[in-house]
Amino acid sequence: MATTIPLIDFKRYGLQVENTQTVSDEDLKQLGEEIHEAFRTIGFCYIKNHGIPQEMIDKAFNISKDFFDLPVDTKTKVKRTEDSIHGWVSPGRERLNPDRPGDFKEAFNFKPFAENIFPDSDVPEMSRIFHEFFAVCKKMALRIVDVLAVGLKLEDRDFIRQCHQDIGNKNQSTLRSLIYPPLPTDGSILPGQARCGEHSDYGTVTMLFQDDIGGLEVCNTTGKYIQATPVPGAICVNIGDLMQRWTADELKATKHRVLIPEDEAEKTKGRQSMAFFIQPDDDCVIKCLDGSDKYQPITALDYLNWRFSLI
Repeated sequence: MATTIPLIDFKRYGLQVENTQTVSDEDLKQLGEEIHEAFRTIGFCYIKNHGIPQEMIDKAFNISKDFFDLPVDTKTKVKRTEDSIHGWVSPGRERLNPDRPGDFKEAFNFKPFAENIFPDSDVPEMSRIFHEFFAVCKKMALRIVDVLAVGLKLEDRDFIRQCHQDIGNKNQSTLRSLIYPPLPTDGSILPGQARCGEHSDYGTVTMLFQDDIGGLEVCNTTGKYIQATPVPGAICVNIGDLMQRWTADELKATKHRVLIPEDEAEKTKGRQSMAFFIQPDDDCVIKCLDGSDKYQPITALDYLNWRFSLI
């Protein structure tokens, strides 16, 4: 029974390993067992030695902060529309837990094939940095699903990777930059409001890059929410509902949240993170990998469109 989030060392299969053909079956098997156990129990893990340069992560955070610091009128010009996930999400627009008021956060969603609506005149480097960060996140994401396929003991180790060939094209994988502003002192926070309400993610796997402020809480196997304290240099990784469905509940998509801090000093601190949501290709049919009929087959796009319609 997992009550804490395990830390997995990816030094044998991180991006610093240029030739993956040199990785032994034994090393892959060990990594697969570790990640499978994490996702079978608590649904989360930390991954260290992933190979994504810290300088690249810092650039993505810094350019995001430049964007979020823009006037509301400027950000509104690139706001997310009803028929697209791409663009700026204003505070309160999303409500990930329908039993709470709108989430007290801002976000910027990015997919490479979506219409380019970056604020180029105000944050000139944002488009380039987001494209570069998306590309390296994609590489790491595919390494993670490779290991996951080994952990699931799939006959075809490339099966999950092959279901994610169109990331960055006809695929809903999304890079999402988030900021949780310092809390206002005018009493405008609503009763029960959270920075990010309780929810599980929707797709295959999520990679989360956090700052050092903390605040993310994960529901463990006892039903208690525990702190997902940022681990320097590590990515926080979890699976989504579609992967739980795919594995006929063998793996667990765990609820998580970011609450309003109770400590007055913590309320004055903003929080920043970036998430890379990995989704199967639009036309991929999600059928239970064990051959059961626990869940009816559905395409990834149909499933995700249904989930997005609820927020």
